[in-house]
Amino acid sequence: MPARIAIDERDVLLVIDMQVDFMPGGALAVDGGDAIVPLINRLAQNFTNVVLTQDWHPPGHASFASAHAGAKPFDTVAMPYGEQTLWPDHCVQGSRGAALREDLAIDRATLILRKGYHDGVDSYSAFVEADGKTLTGLAALLKEKGVNRVFACGLATDYCVAYSALDARAKGFETFVIEDACRAIDANDSLAIAWAKMEAAEVARVQSRELLG
Repeated sequence: MPARIAIDERDVLLVIDMQVDFMPGGALAVDGGDAIVPLINRLAQNFTNVVLTQDWHPPGHASFASAHAGAKPFDTVAMPYGEQTLWPDHCVQGSRGAALREDLAIDRATLILRKGYHDGVDSYSAFVEADGKTLTGLAALLKEKGVNRVFACGLATDYCVAYSALDARAKGFETFVIEDACRAIDANDSLAIAWAKMEAAEVARVQSRELLG
């Protein structure tokens, strides 16, 4: 059995994009996304600091295939900040699909951070938008609160979780991904690629039992 990881006020649980549109039946569903909700609820009870992220796109967002004539979901296009995967319309501001999953019982969260609300820039990471320079302010807030370790979970491992974990490391935080409290899209080896990048950046892969005992 691995040693238990002690959690204190210098740690944050970063719960990423647990929204209706990413759940089975949603516009951009991640297989098994609903299955991790009870585990994330349990994990949150161990943390003083909990941050939720929420994808929050305006209608016609540049990352939607519907915003590009003749394009289909999962095509790629060149954007000013680089190559952009196009997605089905999802997590449109104020829609049911953008809502946090109803059984995500984390009233203790200190912040709900909305991302992807700039019309022309996608945002996977909780720290930096896809242009690589537009900051969300999360790193500064966490440092102001004395946080030095980030524990990430949610959806999807190979996209928003991985991007957030990599940016947390780049911002100087010791970073962990709670593997069994995430689910992945895993298309075209995306999960293996994401883990390779995270391991190279010294993001630690842990299991929930290491935190819950």
